[in-house]
Amino acid sequence: MEVMANLTIALDDEILRRARLKAVQQGTSVNALLRDYLTQFAGTRSAQEQAAKRFIDLAGKSRARKGTRRWTRDELHQR
Repeated sequence: MEVMANLTIALDDEILRRARLKAVQQGTSVNALLRDYLTQFAGTRSAQEQAAKRFIDLAGKSRARKGTRRWTRDELHQR
C-alpha cells in the first residue's frame, strides 16, 4: 500500500475558487490536478505513462458510443 502525505498550501481565496470551478468542468478535483502536476514535476512517471493516463481519463469522459451500423471496407475507403 502506498503511503500518501498531506500537503498544506496557502492560496488566495479567489484563485482557489476559480481552480475548483475549472477542475469541476474538467471532471476532476484541485487535489488531483496538483497531485498530477507534482508527479510530473518530480519526474516519477514517464511521459508515455502520463499520456496513457490522460487518454484513459479523457476516453472515460467521452460521450461517444458504439453504434449499430456495420461498415464494409469499400464504404470506409469510398471517396
